[in-house]
Amino acid sequence: MEKMIITVAPTGAQTTRQHTPHVPLSPKEIADSIYKSWQAGAAIGHVHVRDRDGNNSLDLDIYKEVIDRVKSKCDIILNLTTAGGLKMSDEDRLRVCELNPEMATFDAGTMNFGKDVFYNTPNFLEKLAAEMQSRHIKPEIEIFDVGMIHNTLRIAKKELIHEPYHFQFVLGVPGGMPATPKNLMYLTESIPAGSTWSAIGASKDQLTINTMSILLGGHVRVGMEDSVYFKKGELAESNAQFVERIVDLSNTLNREIATPDEARAMLKIPRNSNMGVK
Repeated sequence: MEKMIITVAPTGAQTTRQHTPHVPLSPKEIADSIYKSWQAGAAIGHVHVRDRDGNNSLDLDIYKEVIDRVKSKCDIILNLTTAGGLKMSDEDRLRVCELNPEMATFDAGTMNFGKDVFYNTPNFLEKLAAEMQSRHIKPEIEIFDVGMIHNTLRIAKKELIHEPYHFQFVLGVPGGMPATPKNLMYLTESIPAGSTWSAIGASKDQLTINTMSILLGGHVRVGMEDSVYFKKGELAESNAQFVERIVDLSNTLNREIATPDEARAMLKIPRNSNMGVK
């Protein structure tokens, strides 16, 4: 099997200090967590940011502080969320691309999300795909249900997204596909040949889906965006702790871990010297 790419998602949009005192929220905390996760073996850092009150934000200056802090320490790939939360404006979401990240999220459809609705209209997705394409940003195509794969392929037919595609399967979110091995298998069999994929299982299913991904030749995302517990009843003390466990497990299962530059080659991502420059 090819080497495995580990993505760390240290913060997310839903996790608060009420869930765990260890979630990083300030730019310095987020950057430090990503750096320590890189030291542990992560090749990609998936970035959400918060304002001073801990609320979800798409403020470019906050993003830029995280980017600058991380870039000063390591060469990890930064994947910026273009969602931020469930109620961000299309204009603010598109503006994230102005920072020219190497990767950014492409949430491929509208869905019920817990007690709310996560809107990603066809018109917005086409605009987002076109903006990413014009800036040579690699889309991380986030898939919460199988219909989102077909949404993506319809947009690809308009030549707004190009192969090789990289899919991030997000399982276990209320309103999306449950995090079961059967559902993960179905998704992996539903994407075009030559695509790469990674997967998470939200909350209690994180390790199950991580292990399946390792065995199936996929890639893995971990972090406090997806789960705050290291094991039942025990909070993880850091995001790096999740990464370290996956590295140990992968070594046991004979999957080598990809460095950021190896991940760039595998995902066909050119280094972007303009990242963080508006």
